[in-house]
Amino acid sequence: MIRPLPATSLALAAVLALAACSGNDGPQVTVAPVDRATVTEVVEAPATVTAKATATLSATSDGRVSELRVRDGQQVRAGQVLLRIDSPAARRSLRQAKAADADAASAGSVPAVGGGLSAQQAQADAAAASAFTRARRAASRITDAPVRRQALAAVQASEAQYAAARAQARGAIAQFQAGFGSLGAAVSALSSAQRVQTRAAVEAARRTVKGLVVRAPIAGTVSLTPAPRSSSQSAGSLVDQLPEELQGQAGQLLGGSTSGSSVTGAVSQGQPVSSGQPLVTVTDASTLSLTAQVDETDVLLVKPGVLASAELDAVPGASYTAEVVTIDPTPTTSTRGGVTYLVRMSFGVGLGADGVVAPTPRPGMSAVARLRVRTARDVLAAPVSAVFRDGQRDAVWVVTNGKARKRLVRIGAQGESHDQILEGLKAGERIVVRGADRVRDGQQVS
Repeated sequence: MIRPLPATSLALAAVLALAACSGNDGPQVTVAPVDRATVTEVVEAPATVTAKATATLSATSDGRVSELRVRDGQQVRAGQVLLRIDSPAARRSLRQAKAADADAASAGSVPAVGGGLSAQQAQADAAAASAFTRARRAASRITDAPVRRQALAAVQASEAQYAAARAQARGAIAQFQAGFGSLGAAVSALSSAQRVQTRAAVEAARRTVKGLVVRAPIAGTVSLTPAPRSSSQSAGSLVDQLPEELQGQAGQLLGGSTSGSSVTGAVSQGQPVSSGQPLVTVTDASTLSLTAQVDETDVLLVKPGVLASAELDAVPGASYTAEVVTIDPTPTTSTRGGVTYLVRMSFGVGLGADGVVAPTPRPGMSAVARLRVRTARDVLAAPVSAVFRDGQRDAVWVVTNGKARKRLVRIGAQGESHDQILEGLKAGERIVVRGADRVRDGQQVS
């Protein structure tokens, strides 16, 4: 815990007036009565000045900057075109994706079957019914009763055989149609799955082509990102610069070969770029904030609304106002390996030592934030020099009848010069405030 300056301190004159030195044989100590004071506990944390928003835009495909519409440091509005990239590779990918989607849409259709078989079955049923009617009519004209009965029975038996055969035929047709329908469903499902993939590929290719027109996502100041230093240029980039009808042959000839060109400096018109390469950064510094890394041992004391001050390395002697807004619930690991939490604060006006308004800082500047996490007003307090550790507890030397006696105390807010005493002492009791490390229990102290 970093101890800050207290709001008020015990009167040094009173301490000195009540201080007394022991004889030559006793320890050299200073004694003073316990008094009341205001104690302010402060947590110090490294911090960084942060812009309201920052966006870094990258190339969506290999190509070349065909148009640069902004300059370094220019103010732009949200949606404004910053630059354009010419990318034959991106356009070629979009054409290929559309062709693949069209093929998937036309493939996989199965023609309907079974209609002809059903018509033939109906014709056969009609012909059989007509034949059975004629046969039954002819049998009924036979005058000999036994023979007539026998003929009619034969017609009835033939009708039964036909009905059985018809049922078998219809079952076979139904099975065939069901199997063919399942085949059609499987082909249709496969085609649908392929369409999902091809449509996604088309959408991705369209986004890539759309991203060739680079627009500012926020309003702010432009910073043209320096291109990465390279000793060679990829063969793919060289191919993209050739006429489209020659790109296929050139790609096969060049393969993995490279040229000896080198591109450095900020992004400029006509410059070749590669997919994923940062091109431009837009920073909105209209509102500045402060991001501090608070140690895990102190973060539970930090709450939204806690007031703070900040000192910047770039503005010595100036102090800026700040207030805690949020505490990030996700921990981070500091450069020293400890666990810290990001505390975001609003950033106010700064004043120099002479009272003059301090300059407005720039995003990214380093600072030290002093968060006033606890303020105990008009409380019982003891000088920091009077408190020492006794095992796992805090203690002080209380002087009674000229002898030092150890007394355990409970500490509240911890200031830079005084600690709040919650338990163990009463106002007016005399304690050793200087030289406590040279005192032993029961020693005579004047």
